[in-house]
Amino acid sequence: MRIDRPIGTYLVMWPALWSLWLAAKGVPDIHLLLVFISGAFLMRSAGCVINDFADRHIDGHVQRTHHRPLATAVITSKEALQLFILLCLSAAVLLLFTNALTASYAVLAFLLATLYPFTKRFTQLPQVILGMAFSCSIPMAFAAQTNNVPLVALALYFAVISWVVAYDTFYAMVDRKDDIKINVKSTAILFGRYDRIITALLQLIFLALLILIGHQQALGTIYFSSLLIISGLFLYQQYLIKDRSPAACFKAFLNNNFVGMAVFIGIAADLAIITPTQ
Repeated sequence: MRIDRPIGTYLVMWPALWSLWLAAKGVPDIHLLLVFISGAFLMRSAGCVINDFADRHIDGHVQRTHHRPLATAVITSKEALQLFILLCLSAAVLLLFTNALTASYAVLAFLLATLYPFTKRFTQLPQVILGMAFSCSIPMAFAAQTNNVPLVALALYFAVISWVVAYDTFYAMVDRKDDIKINVKSTAILFGRYDRIITALLQLIFLALLILIGHQQALGTIYFSSLLIISGLFLYQQYLIKDRSPAACFKAFLNNNFVGMAVFIGIAADLAIITPTQ
């Protein structure tokens, strides 16, 4: 479940929080806040479990993952699947505190999250599937707060897909040599020597869509200042991966927690301020 490494939970949680605040035009309903934070933890944990189940025969051949419980037979495949089902059922209980529209998007999120680990066998774009799964919290949050999914949610959905593909490519760059040997596919392998250029373009798309969203939502100085901070973080990440060192690429991946935090602070702080023109 990677409870000791919560970065995945944070990366699932941030887009949900952005969306809740935008949907509510400020602080969302507290019970929904608790639902989405809990849901981020449960579904990220479930995603880790099904990922390890899917990779149980190949994790032992990858330096970073050879110690995982299924690869070392510390637990059985049956036990892993039982835990996966328990986590998913626990997340499903949370839907009782939302509405039917939210639940319909949750089904899509579940299907994508379950499919993602297996896509590494047949497509070089598994990071896109992961981005689609992580982004499902966006329409879910709008649906839960307002029982409606406006166009701004669609823009944010594609923004987050771009962001996820960029940072998960950094993550995949850590394992690129091992993945090539065992025929596991990823955008890191697909992009090849153009990885830095393409991830930078994806980060620019993310920023461009956030600028568009900011104008559409009439957000102000604090929000747009946060985008400047994010631009600096992206430059730092590109600096980290310049030599494609696995340790530096992993550090660039982890740095995206601060990107998610900066967007959230920008949205929440901006919406908390009532200016005379408003």
